[in-house]
Amino acid sequence: MERAFRERLLFALLCLSVPRRDCRYIEDNEVTQDELFSVLNSDLKRELPDASMYRRPLRCLDMVALEGQFTFTAARPQRGCASFFIAEPNKVFSLFYDHVNINCRGGDFIKVFDGWVMKGQRFPSLQDHPLPLHQRYVDYCNSDELSRRTGVRSSQNVFMLFFHIRNAGDGFTITVRQHLNPFPCNIISQTPEGRFTMVVPQQHRNCSFSIIYPVQLQISAFSLGRSSDPALPKMSVTGCSDAGDFVELLGGSGLDTSHMSPIAELCSSFTGPTQMKIGCDNTVLRLVSSGRFVNSLTFSYNLLDQHDLNSVDGFCFTE
Repeated sequence: MERAFRERLLFALLCLSVPRRDCRYIEDNEVTQDELFSVLNSDLKRELPDASMYRRPLRCLDMVALEGQFTFTAARPQRGCASFFIAEPNKVFSLFYDHVNINCRGGDFIKVFDGWVMKGQRFPSLQDHPLPLHQRYVDYCNSDELSRRTGVRSSQNVFMLFFHIRNAGDGFTITVRQHLNPFPCNIISQTPEGRFTMVVPQQHRNCSFSIIYPVQLQISAFSLGRSSDPALPKMSVTGCSDAGDFVELLGGSGLDTSHMSPIAELCSSFTGPTQMKIGCDNTVLRLVSSGRFVNSLTFSYNLLDQHDLNSVDGFCFTE
C-alpha cells in the first residue's frame, strides 16, 4: 500500500470526525506520519516487549492502535478533541482512568463512545449495536467513583474518546487494554487486506465488517446452520429479508450501514468463491441473524490498484 495513499486516507478520516473549522489543525499538529500509519499495520505491536507498557502523549486529534498508557496535557484551551482507538478484529478494549485533572463544573468533559462517530454517522449503527445510543456515551464528569474505578469496556474493536479542556496544564492519564473477543461482531478493519470468519452463535443480532478501502472481495463460504432452501437464490439483488438469516453487501462513503446502499444479498448457504470488485470508500459485509441458527461467513479482501479502480469507477453506490 503506497504511503501517499495511506496519508490521504488517514487525513480524510480525521477530517470527517471533527467540525470543518477544526480540520485545519490536523495539518499543524505534531503527529508524525509513522505514528499515524501504525494504525494500518501491526509491526509496532510485535516490537513491544510483553512485560513493558507502551506510553506516549495523547494529542487533541489522534489515532491509536496499541494498548498502553496515554496522557493528555492541554498546552492551551482545547475543544473538539477526539481520539480514535482501533484494535485487531478479534479484540475489544477496556479503559481505566489513572489520573484526571479537569474542571467538570467549568465545562470540561471526557466522554467515551462505544464505537466511532464521523460526520454525524455512527459505527456500529443504531440498528446493529446492542445498546441504545445514550448508553454508548459514558461521561466521566457524570460517573460515580465506582464507575470510574471499574473503567469502560467497548463492544467491538473500535471506540472513541471525546474531550474538552479549558485550562492550560489540565489533563488526564488513561490506561487502555485489549482483550480477546471469542465472537467478534461489528468490526472496522485496520488493513486493506485480510481474511476473516464472522460467526453469530444463535443470537438475534446483526454483525457488520467494515473495510474503509476500495477492495476486491471474495466470499468463500456462507453457512446458515440449516439446510439450504432450494427456493432461495445464492445471491440476490432484489432482497433476502424474507429469509430471516442472510448477508447484505453494502457500499457507500460514510460509516453508518443504515445510510449505505445495497449491492447484493446472500440468501442461501454455499461453499465456493463469489468474487467482486467494489470501488467504494467503505465496503461492508453485514450478517443478519434471527437467533435461530449458528451463522458464519468467511471472506477475504485486498486493496484495488489504480487500474482496478478505473475499471469499477461508478459501481460504488453513494448515500
